[in-house]
Amino acid sequence: MKEEEIRPQRVFDEYLRLAQLDAVRFFADAPRLAGLCPACASPGELAFTKNGFAYELCPECFTLFVNPRPVADAFSRYYTDSPSAKFWASTFYKETAEARRQKLWKPKAQLIHQALLRYQAAGHSVIDVGGGFGLFAEEMRMLSGSPIVVIEPGPDLAKICREKSLLVVEKFLEQVAIGDLPSGSKAFVSFELFEHLHSPGAFLSRLKELMSPGDLFIFTTLSSAGVDIQALWEDSKSVSPPHHLNFLNPTSAAILLERKGFELLEVTTPGKLDIDILSNSRVDIKDRFWRTFIATANAAVMERWQTLLAETGFSSHMMVICRKPERSHALSGAL
Repeated sequence: MKEEEIRPQRVFDEYLRLAQLDAVRFFADAPRLAGLCPACASPGELAFTKNGFAYELCPECFTLFVNPRPVADAFSRYYTDSPSAKFWASTFYKETAEARRQKLWKPKAQLIHQALLRYQAAGHSVIDVGGGFGLFAEEMRMLSGSPIVVIEPGPDLAKICREKSLLVVEKFLEQVAIGDLPSGSKAFVSFELFEHLHSPGAFLSRLKELMSPGDLFIFTTLSSAGVDIQALWEDSKSVSPPHHLNFLNPTSAAILLERKGFELLEVTTPGKLDIDILSNSRVDIKDRFWRTFIATANAAVMERWQTLLAETGFSSHMMVICRKPERSHALSGAL
């Protein structure tokens, strides 16, 4: 798989251009609050600034995060009213929907289905938090036959999901009530959502309230330990405020989930694009090793390295499987 197949550079660069304008339009005058690392609650250290947002790196768990960050209301307005959010929901998805279905969502639905079987959760209602265009929900509905619910606060994306006959809860997770969801056992999933969350701790607390003991939560997110993010750093297109605020990693994800009282089952980094992303962004690579590698390695060597990164936890695409245990053991003081 190549980055261009699921994220055409022309379209993605236009989205980033609009997002940069929205960073000023929606956040320049918004109040900002300072905080601690969203994973381990340690003070961060300034790493760089981008689009008017300061990113800090936690010296304890190596989470990269925006701090201080604008208040939550500013992000609510951004996701419901901004030109970049509307562009993502319309132009970007329309031009990439089928490629993303074949390259991303069909394999991901298979991966999730196997995880549900592995943890004896087949037949559970699947709750897709931040379901976007509904492609995963469509694939999962065909694959498993289980009830599928999409939680999607964006009005444009929620409308698209309803047009696909998907059951939609048009709310942020923090506003969802238990009565909005099917009864019985559930498996909650979210894909590329954690990096957007204003408060990962608050999100997990609310999610846990909606879960029954034994319910699964499976999510994917960007990892700060991923080689393309490490090599490109502030020049990485993945580090793109205002929409990407939190970059956990396998270590810090485990810390956060433990603090919030979840039982961690698996952390993997099954990414396929790190080396291709570096190749596409070679002009921004400052590290001598990676500049030389991208310039001289052949396709077979690049493929071997991509496999190694995925298998050893250093791809920037991270997948986490956890569940609500029978007995709560959340620590106090979590963010």
